[in-house]
Amino acid sequence: MRAGAAAAAGVAAAVAALGVGELVAAATGPGTAPAIAVGSAAIDLTPTPLKEYAVRTFGTQDKAVLLGGILLTTALLAAFTGWLSARRPKSGAGVFGAFGFLGAWAALSRSGAGAVDAAPALASGAVGALTVLGLSRLRRAAAPPARTTASTASTANSDDDPAQQEQPAPTQDTSRRAVLAATGATIAVGALAGVGGRILADRRYDTGALRAAVRIPPAAQPLPPPPAAVRPKVPGLSPFVTPNTDFYRVDTALTLPRVDPRHWALRIRGLVDHPLLLTFDDLLHEPLEELDHTLTCVSNEVGGPYAGTTRWLGASLPALLRRAGVRPGADQLVGHSQDGMTIGTPLESVLDGRRALLAVAMNGEALPVAHGFPCRSVVPGFYGYTSATKWLVDLDVTTFAAYDPYWVRRGWDRTGAVRTASRIEVPAPFARVPAGEVTVAGTAWATHRGIAAVEVRVDGGPWQRALLATDAGPDLWRQWTCTWAGATPGTHRIEVRATDAGGAVQTEERAAPFPSGATGWHSVVVTVT
Repeated sequence: MRAGAAAAAGVAAAVAALGVGELVAAATGPGTAPAIAVGSAAIDLTPTPLKEYAVRTFGTQDKAVLLGGILLTTALLAAFTGWLSARRPKSGAGVFGAFGFLGAWAALSRSGAGAVDAAPALASGAVGALTVLGLSRLRRAAAPPARTTASTASTANSDDDPAQQEQPAPTQDTSRRAVLAATGATIAVGALAGVGGRILADRRYDTGALRAAVRIPPAAQPLPPPPAAVRPKVPGLSPFVTPNTDFYRVDTALTLPRVDPRHWALRIRGLVDHPLLLTFDDLLHEPLEELDHTLTCVSNEVGGPYAGTTRWLGASLPALLRRAGVRPGADQLVGHSQDGMTIGTPLESVLDGRRALLAVAMNGEALPVAHGFPCRSVVPGFYGYTSATKWLVDLDVTTFAAYDPYWVRRGWDRTGAVRTASRIEVPAPFARVPAGEVTVAGTAWATHRGIAAVEVRVDGGPWQRALLATDAGPDLWRQWTCTWAGATPGTHRIEVRATDAGGAVQTEERAAPFPSGATGWHSVVVTVT
């Protein structure tokens, strides 16, 4: 039996197994599909340095890379299992069974999982085992008979009785075609099951249609639009307000949670006198407030892209907490997401007068699914990992001593206050610019403190004050421009630093994002021609 055919049979069994898993997951939820369940568990178990490497290297495509790696690894293991089953069929079946139990464990390890969530992985393991056994038997049945010994053959040749002559067996080519046809048919059926399961899941959990049907009321006191002067008219500079389609997304969700707002409810519980249970309609009937706010990710490198500004709309989080009656001694507010993520925020900051929201809309439309539909928390002054729970379902008033949220358990700073940051956007890195006057422009932020000054220098020379655009508020980034006069031909390095409204100058010391946010001055190298 050829090793290639045996390996192909193993891959075919894996395709059938994953296809059936997707089909069953159409009933239990897309997040329970075997590849997604195992990938989610892998994210939780991945060491922090490796996670940071993935975000730094692959950016927002890190999840696609992970899923691709899982599928490639599955294919290689399936090929080995096919080779093993050619020699020991029961061992090959056992490998598929083991992977089924692994997938079931991964599905059940998710927060809020029930026994039914293990069904796709268990079905997948059973189908894989049965398929590899069936293909192994077919290959053995199609294998050519063993040759007789020379003495036996000589005796047979001396016997002229036609009745004792062996009848011709099927040709090896015919048998090989039958095996290849069965293998190909298995792959085709498995692929169709997988695609069909995904289509059924998309239809059953069509959050996009539910989102489109939501009608968000206006704010009780709408904010005026940002003045035009908040953004200098410099080509290549980021828009002041980030479009929803361009807003960064960094989270651990391999598949987006699909929450039906008709059945959604938010509990406010823990160290409160009056626990609350709010439906989505209840939330929409609260006096809604608007908040212009720059949100940034703690994984953002110096000069990185993971920051964006938007106008949020939602119910006042401090007002709801006061209605619940926070008990003395509570100092942490933990948000629980539909996908099991937990995010902890200092409670005193939520209640200190800043405008913190349970947001339901973003830039004038219902929250996009990727950004937390139907509800998320927003608390200015903190990185997203300590302030922005997407797909929010629970708020637990507790203490830092009693509970460590997801990222704190993995070594990240407990508070997550945003560090002062600035970046050069124009000219772009390694750009070629003409000699003479060169416009340098960019963005700076120190959320909830505000930016008081930005300075630029070239080739380590003296710092030059940049011209700041109109200040739209301490919770927003501030854009700036600077004219580099007398740029001479050659290669030059441009650096930038910012000073927050409290007078603290951005530190030059370089630090990685882990554990409390990146620090250092951003620089670009350009060539003047």
